[in-house]
Amino acid sequence: METLPTESDVAATSIYRKELFEGLSGRYRSSSTQAEDDHPLIVALHGGTFSSLYFDVPGVSLFDRANLLGLPILAPDRPGYGESVDLEVGQPALDGNAALLRDALGTAWRDYRGSARGIVLLGHSIGAAIAMKVASMALAWPLLGLVLSGLGLRTPPQSRDTHPAFPEGAKFLMPKQAKDQLMFGPPGSFDARMPLATSIADTTVPQRELIEITTVWQHEILNVAAKIKVPVHYRQAEFDRLWIVDRAEIAGFAASFSGSPLVDAAMMPGIGHCADFHHSSAGLHFQQLGFALQCAALNKIAS
Repeated sequence: METLPTESDVAATSIYRKELFEGLSGRYRSSSTQAEDDHPLIVALHGGTFSSLYFDVPGVSLFDRANLLGLPILAPDRPGYGESVDLEVGQPALDGNAALLRDALGTAWRDYRGSARGIVLLGHSIGAAIAMKVASMALAWPLLGLVLSGLGLRTPPQSRDTHPAFPEGAKFLMPKQAKDQLMFGPPGSFDARMPLATSIADTTVPQRELIEITTVWQHEILNVAAKIKVPVHYRQAEFDRLWIVDRAEIAGFAASFSGSPLVDAAMMPGIGHCADFHHSSAGLHFQQLGFALQCAALNKIAS
């Protein structure tokens, strides 16, 4: 029987730091193979119930694929995850994450920029919503583009009533079987060993952000998206059970970025919410990383 990966296997790929930047733990991998000023620094924001290891699971690692292209990449643990700071009790989760990251990424840019031209912010699920909020703000560091997946305009009505009642500020661990049913697509769309292999990234989730993404977000997204002025790449899984998904929803999501000079939006057929964990993950990752390189090139041409 093949041995499943452990966190020690991941350490050889990405470097973990308890203090990655500004009170946030996480992981990074540098690269020196790209020509000066021709590449971006990728900053990847994970979704709910996963740590930064989401982006470095062996066999489906965004870190490995970025390294193949010579791209430096950071993946912080968002507030409330890993060894990162918590938000204050009562502070809105999405806005609190975005405000902290807006400021903290200035330090990340100073410390990890190398010869990169700017940052491309990549987010999955709740991390994608937070990435959008950051991108809609005035920033003191260069944002080249935005890469999003696992996010939509609307959640199914029933999802708004499924969160257990915990005290304010509480975190909980989603039961593995129930979680896998939500995160993966139909049988055959992923390696049967992947649900167990990806368990190295499973962790507790602050309840507040699950509530906000299923209630507050759908009332905010159009206003947030309209403020974003950088190129946007968006992919949504056909069988994402956490969002209402059809071609009209995807078109509506793309149209909401009225101030963006370039929007590349499409459905990924045959897979579930965690597109990064399916057989098509390599195709997704190289599309995302290729778009990030395109953002750097467009910025260089414009300057």
